[in-house]
Amino acid sequence: MERASGCEGTLSDMDDAPARAAALNDYHAAEVVDCVRCPLAQTRTQVVLGSGDPNADVLFVGEAPGYHEDKHGVPFVGAAGKLLDKLLGGIGLTREQVFVANVLKCRPPGNRDPLAAEIEACEGHLFRQVGIIQPKLICTLGNFATKLISGRPDGISRVHGNELPIAIGGHKLLLYPLYHPAAALYMPSMLATLEADFARIPGLIGAAAPTPIVVGDAAPPPTDAFRSSADVDRSEVAVVAAAREPAAEPQQLGLF
Repeated sequence: MERASGCEGTLSDMDDAPARAAALNDYHAAEVVDCVRCPLAQTRTQVVLGSGDPNADVLFVGEAPGYHEDKHGVPFVGAAGKLLDKLLGGIGLTREQVFVANVLKCRPPGNRDPLAAEIEACEGHLFRQVGIIQPKLICTLGNFATKLISGRPDGISRVHGNELPIAIGGHKLLLYPLYHPAAALYMPSMLATLEADFARIPGLIGAAAPTPIVVGDAAPPPTDAFRSSADVDRSEVAVVAAAREPAAEPQQLGLF
């Protein structure tokens, strides 16, 4: 069964950039800015909608706003955001050429992990953003985003750097899981892996998606359905999920 929450009324007939941008702005204003679907509405400073090009070919999805994002209303503005910018620059892209969003639109108190009930309440906003933007590629950053979009339990250390054709709201695209940039801040040895995985993004943007796996299927396919055209190290990576948060800039946990 295809996941429908937040996906109704996709804009497959909208080809012009102004119409798509207007639709995204209208949805944000009507449904997201004042959202009270979960208790995070009581503790947030502001909703973090997402930023970038509403007509982007690539949509990056993180997990939840952090301390700085909650204050500025923009995703990935702290140290992890600076690393994301650097990684994008390494493949010839800028923040303005992609769209960046999160699974949750509001910061969990103390930067704790998102709760299942919060993800369920907020996921419709993300899927509606996908339906409007209609990217060719969704790059999920970390465990929570990867598991939500894939509809599968596979951890990021197992599937990073391996693309999977999926369909969301009738829109066919590629899912491409990546480590969260914060992982490389905690463990610098992961930076080389992130750079190698990012290097495949330009080629994936132009790749024709095979028959997709519909997000929301009751019986997910095995992990090897993630396809990779490169030789990728699929071995488990030993990481600590509850890494210490840097005092100067709190980060989400559960990134791995």
